[in-house]
Amino acid sequence: GSVILDTGCGNGESSLALSERYPDAWIVGIDKTVQRLAKRGYRRENGPVHTHGRCCFLLADLVDLWRLMAAAGWQFDKQYVLYPNPWPRAAQRLRRWPLHPVWPTLLQLSQRVELRTNWSIYAEEFAASLLASNWQAQRAVIPDQEPPLTPFEAKYQASGHALWQVLGTH
Repeated sequence: GSVILDTGCGNGESSLALSERYPDAWIVGIDKTVQRLAKRGYRRENGPVHTHGRCCFLLADLVDLWRLMAAAGWQFDKQYVLYPNPWPRAAQRLRRWPLHPVWPTLLQLSQRVELRTNWSIYAEEFAASLLASNWQAQRAVIPDQEPPLTPFEAKYQASGHALWQVLGTH
């Protein structure tokens, strides 16, 4: 079946939501924080991988892991980048994925990528970076009736904030 990458999956709720959305796919959720992954049963002493249904959770630094996966020729059916807002803040914007040196590597790993955020400017930055990388990018507001993928989306949706989606294809 297909394999979908959930980058920076946090506590794993987004990975579980993606497994419901794609019932025939394996979801690989990656986060660098033990405390967040522990909410899905991850324990450091059990090694870097924990499985939960069709979800596999990895404790890893994304920059290093993306480079290793690209070097090994790995391909995913789709990647999700789910942010409540642009991290890091404007003063550290060169650490944001579209401006980070690892950006071309991230794009090597699949032909489709989806960003979801509550910040319009971050959606614009992400779409512009895709276009500059010779990808296609569609930016749109996520409909209110669409179920949220993350706790942040649920929070911002409940408070009436617009949520943005960028779909990139290559």
